[in-house]
Amino acid sequence: MAETKADLIKQAKELGIEHVNAKNSMAELREAIAAAAPKKHSKEELPVEAHEAKTAKAGKRSEKALKEAEEKLAKVEKKSEEADKEAVHVVKQAPKARSHAERAGKKYREAFAKVDRTKEYTLAEALELAAKTSTTKFDASIEVHVRLNVDPRQADQNLRDSLVLPEGTGKTVRVAVFADVDDVAAAKKAGADVAGGDDFLQQLDKGTINFDVLVATPTMMAKLGKYARVLGPKGLMPNPKSGTVTKDVAKAVKEAKAGRIEFRVDSTGIVHVAVGKVSFGTDKLQNNAKTVFNSLRSAKPASVKGTYVKSIFVTSSMGPSIKVLSSEL
Repeated sequence: MAETKADLIKQAKELGIEHVNAKNSMAELREAIAAAAPKKHSKEELPVEAHEAKTAKAGKRSEKALKEAEEKLAKVEKKSEEADKEAVHVVKQAPKARSHAERAGKKYREAFAKVDRTKEYTLAEALELAAKTSTTKFDASIEVHVRLNVDPRQADQNLRDSLVLPEGTGKTVRVAVFADVDDVAAAKKAGADVAGGDDFLQQLDKGTINFDVLVATPTMMAKLGKYARVLGPKGLMPNPKSGTVTKDVAKAVKEAKAGRIEFRVDSTGIVHVAVGKVSFGTDKLQNNAKTVFNSLRSAKPASVKGTYVKSIFVTSSMGPSIKVLSSEL
């Protein structure tokens, strides 16, 4: 149906356009109406609420799915915020290192409590206390550890000595002798557990080592050369300094059985020596310890100036250490 001028005037009046009448042409009326009519906005110009995506009945765009996605996102954001707060406010502290006494068993802790860590004991007091604080069921060894002001890298300060403890070691020592026929007989008479010549080497070839000390005569040492790799690491290779290379094999056997020991300063300048068993009693242990101290005193290198003894400690096997007065040595 064709639009008349009257219709255009009516539309203009409805839009609030004044000063229009029949005198205006239809073109003028259309322009006025178009200018006053509300504009049609594009999707981009509409408010957010006006062009939000329509929800689907099912699938990812459904109302239920959209709600679950929003809840999941809110949970993730909440966890992230909590983690940030913990990172800022919580400072992790490293666990405090526990001492050996705290990590040890009940028996050791009880023995440790009997030792005054601030006190330096006399030798007799330390040996008596070491026997009392022994935590083992067997007859434990009593050890003396002496830190010396020496440099083992220097030839004259690399202390090494052998001596016979007057009260013995408390250990059953198996002694072997490698010598010629005449010396073998003398060694067996003196109490050697194993003695022989070439037959002894046959045992070494088979890997049979049933002895704690090996004594050899100087003339037989050349034959032991090829066994140095086997005997050396075990501390069984005969050595003139330790008294195990000698012509008087009978004497060497008796001394080994009586309690001959060998000590050597380690790489840190400490000498470790076992001076007997708990069952010895204080007097016997003190006699052996003093013998060791005399040997250390006489072996003091001339190149060492100032303090010779840094510290002395006494302990039983697996027991607490007890500090001894340095003046005892």
